[in-house]
Amino acid sequence: MPKAPAKTPAFVYVKVTLNKIRPAIWRRLLLPVSLNLGELSRVILGTMGWRGGHLHVFEIGGREYGDPQMVEDAEEERRMTLDKLIAEGVSRFVYTYDFGDDWDHVVLIEKRSPPPEAQAPACVAGERACPPEDCGGEPGYKELLAALKAPDRPESRELLEWVDEDFDPEDFSLEEADRRVKTFFGASRAQPR
Repeated sequence: MPKAPAKTPAFVYVKVTLNKIRPAIWRRLLLPVSLNLGELSRVILGTMGWRGGHLHVFEIGGREYGDPQMVEDAEEERRMTLDKLIAEGVSRFVYTYDFGDDWDHVVLIEKRSPPPEAQAPACVAGERACPPEDCGGEPGYKELLAALKAPDRPESRELLEWVDEDFDPEDFSLEEADRRVKTFFGASRAQPR
């Protein structure tokens, strides 16, 4: 007797890690598989702490997905869902935010299934604060971290103007990140619009 095809779960874990930054800045999200890439972009921005004022693109299997009116040659991101990616066997891809700073995020659709009692959608884990917007990408962020360690150096003063006085690169609020996910989906709904 042939095996029945495995049923795709309604929700999956998605881990988003900011590339080239050590120690790693990452978030683990519990999201509906019906989520399209445009919606995923907004969820990533919210949970990472980005404001969303820059262009973005997903790079998946040699193809780019984004807003075709904003990104030349990009396929329509709203037509690709996590469910379709899973069906195609895709589990890892890149999300780039801000084409000037080029913040590359590695997005991993994790194979482990959420427990039945899991409350989705949600941000369920993460570490470290997101770099400030427009700080110059990975090299600029490294300079900013050095300035935070030596704030009295003359060259540090200008760099420190990019951040709030209380910016702590180690700070991450799971509650705040999860609130942003729940706000995106609507406080009482578990499925996206």
